[in-house]
Amino acid sequence: MPKLPAGLALALLVALTAPAYAADMIADGTFEKGEDGFWAAGGVALSRERGKLCADIEAGGEPWDRLLGVNDLQFAVGTSYRLRMTTEGDEERIFPVLIQRSAEPWTAQATFTVGTQAGQEGFSTVFGATEAEPAQIIFHLGGAERPWQLCLDDVAISEATPEETVAAAKKVARGLPALVNQTGYFLDGPKRATILSEAAKPLAFKLEDTHGMVVGEGMTSPAGFDETVGADTQIVDFSAFATAGEGYRVVVGGRKSYPFSIGHDVYGKLRVDALSWFYPQRSGIEIKGDIAGAAYARPAGHAQASPNEGDSRVTCLTGKVAAELYGKDWTCDFTLDVSGGWYDAGDQGKYVVNGGIAAAQLLGTFERGLIYGKGASPVISDSLSRIPENGNGIPDILDEARWELEFLMKMTVPDGHPLAGMAHHKVHDTKWTGVPMLPHLDPEERALHRPSTAATLDLAAAAAQGARLFAPYDAAFAEKLLAAAKKAWLAAAANPVLYAPRSDGLQGGGDYDDTDIADETYWAAAELYLTTGEAEYLSDLKTSVYWAGPVFPAIGAFNWRSVAGLGRLDLALYGDMLPEEDRAMIRGSVVAAAKSFLGLQKKEPFGHIYRPANNRYDWGSNQLILQNMIVVSAGYDLTGEKRFLDGVRESMDYIFGRNAMNMSYVTGYGSVFAKNQHSRWYAHQVDDTLPNPPVGTLAGGPNSTLVDDVSKARLKGCAPQICYVDDIMAWGANEMAINWNAPLVYIASFLADAR
Repeated sequence: MPKLPAGLALALLVALTAPAYAADMIADGTFEKGEDGFWAAGGVALSRERGKLCADIEAGGEPWDRLLGVNDLQFAVGTSYRLRMTTEGDEERIFPVLIQRSAEPWTAQATFTVGTQAGQEGFSTVFGATEAEPAQIIFHLGGAERPWQLCLDDVAISEATPEETVAAAKKVARGLPALVNQTGYFLDGPKRATILSEAAKPLAFKLEDTHGMVVGEGMTSPAGFDETVGADTQIVDFSAFATAGEGYRVVVGGRKSYPFSIGHDVYGKLRVDALSWFYPQRSGIEIKGDIAGAAYARPAGHAQASPNEGDSRVTCLTGKVAAELYGKDWTCDFTLDVSGGWYDAGDQGKYVVNGGIAAAQLLGTFERGLIYGKGASPVISDSLSRIPENGNGIPDILDEARWELEFLMKMTVPDGHPLAGMAHHKVHDTKWTGVPMLPHLDPEERALHRPSTAATLDLAAAAAQGARLFAPYDAAFAEKLLAAAKKAWLAAAANPVLYAPRSDGLQGGGDYDDTDIADETYWAAAELYLTTGEAEYLSDLKTSVYWAGPVFPAIGAFNWRSVAGLGRLDLALYGDMLPEEDRAMIRGSVVAAAKSFLGLQKKEPFGHIYRPANNRYDWGSNQLILQNMIVVSAGYDLTGEKRFLDGVRESMDYIFGRNAMNMSYVTGYGSVFAKNQHSRWYAHQVDDTLPNPPVGTLAGGPNSTLVDDVSKARLKGCAPQICYVDDIMAWGANEMAINWNAPLVYIASFLADAR
């Protein structure tokens, strides 16, 4: 099977003997009427005879110097198409075929490797359309040492059925090369790759260096059938190899993996890039090109500039929709300045529950580096990331977290009003905007949504955590945070069941609905106790169902809806003031959870720490994997046992390419990486004047629940680990979000420090 070309993870190739199909988008693809639209250029002469199109190709030139093509193709973005043809040549040859824009800059949507031989050869492939611009199919036929002839018949392009798309994906998966961590492996850590193969016996493998020299070899280990990919698996283990270098490849059956490095500092740069990602997510501030990069420069979003009214005077949602969501009795007669903060994901909404966990995990990254990095971690540096606050005397990661903490405090109901001290659940547009849409051009009205108990407790937790970490750097701000945390704690206690409802998309933002706040209460009490040491918060902790109960579900240790695990981790890592018996119980529970996750990992042929119920991958599966890794990292910090460190290292392999997509899910890392995450302003896929997401952007990852139109069209029936498409409109699988990049920062920092 031809090798899948770099950068085109969704060009699904299937070489098979194909019967003649009626032409669809290709006029007269059977070449019987003389009405086809094929043309040739650059030393290619066409003839039509016996129901075939034959091209006589001159020798020499580059592949693109001898061209055969047809124009006037129109595709629908997000739709999958099947290309079929029969080829015949005077001898065996291989050449590229592209689906590309039919005008400058000639952007390619898909590239295929097509083969021919003496005699007929059938070819069929499924590809996903990524552009709506007029397109063409181009054959690059140059570069031969002598003249040759290619004949085509039964050429057709038609919309693929979901069954064809899924079958093609599975066939491609089984033909992939060794799946490796395309970023690299640690010199003293586990080094494994995964093979999808129907072979029942072990396979020979080689490890080649950048010059193609064999530097290691061995046999794979069969790992059984994996239901998440629908294929049998084998493991390549080259952990014993410990020579630093670049450009290594694993070779099995003649197929070479993508290149990777082996060394000591694998994730130091990622820590910087993943953290720097937050700066261009900021609302209410000009994003400067000399800091974020010229492509990412933009005016301040929602800053009271036309055409939108901004976020400095926002009132509450009113009218029929508000009544349906919150009841007729809920009103407010004030406006709030809720400027600042981070845009949550690819839209312009800002949500306290998501902002709370994201800010907390950046704070947690700093606290972990401060305590367990023994003062040497770069995470405490004032020049770590690309932000305007470099050199202000405060560690950069705290500066970034502060941008969100300030916003969270602004979201509280003012004194003298009903629900005073409670945090509004969210603020966003009253109508959905389209893609693309830069924040400063957003024309829609903004509105505050009713406060919720969950949001208020999230504010209490994040503010309390921030208070203890900012105290050495900005005592006044630390005091402000602690006061806000205590006020929110009391307000939530006075309104314990004010839940955020589910709206089924009635408004221009996500719901983040939650009807269980026991976990938020536990988390807030934990952070307040760690910051103040006051006995009342310890008493509240001990009355919680989470005090001695499980808090780390295997599906994902924590997320915005389930935050008890955050409290448990911080109590274990930083709760030295706890009574000895309580401290031992809490630390023991974290270590036990870390061991449990390692046990789960041993069963995974892709090395990641994740196995959801019924093998169905969840929305944001990549960040759930990272959250599980954070629990295991805590096991290492608490015990110093290297098995926990190695478990985190190996689980990271999946994120960077050791997966059935053969793709890195972090933009800019690896040979093939996600680069079209759902965003209204990183929208290069639909507007080439806009950039792709910044380097260091995490994609959500496979999602078995197909919620967007692109996924429904292209992924129906997909095996769970293949339920992903790198398309800007596939927001269910390819979203970016603040609470997804935050754990990436945490784990990158942990791995960069823990050697």
